[in-house]
Amino acid sequence: MYTKVIPDVKSKTLKAIVDDHVVPDSIVYSDTLGSYSGLDVSAFKHRRINHSKCFGEEKNHINGIENFWNQAKRHLRRFNGIQAAHFPLFLKQCEWRFNRHTTKTAARSTNSMD
Repeated sequence: MYTKVIPDVKSKTLKAIVDDHVVPDSIVYSDTLGSYSGLDVSAFKHRRINHSKCFGEEKNHINGIENFWNQAKRHLRRFNGIQAAHFPLFLKQCEWRFNRHTTKTAARSTNSMD
């Protein structure tokens, strides 16, 4: 998982970030946000999941990112919000916690974010 606060969700902005962090020939799954159309011409395969039609394609889904945001928002509630200037650091802390949990410690790390 990689997180970054971005100035906008324009196709050009998203494509530059994804191109820098995704290995060529990978498969990237996204939802149907129009800005992701720029990913269709990248060095990786881009698949869209339309949540209004289905939740995923067999084992392929975008629930990982939704799980991350659920945990991050739960952690943020502990503080009754934070100053906007501190949000990038908060986001990186949540990224670090999310990336370092294992199946064995997932329940413990989720509880520690509460």
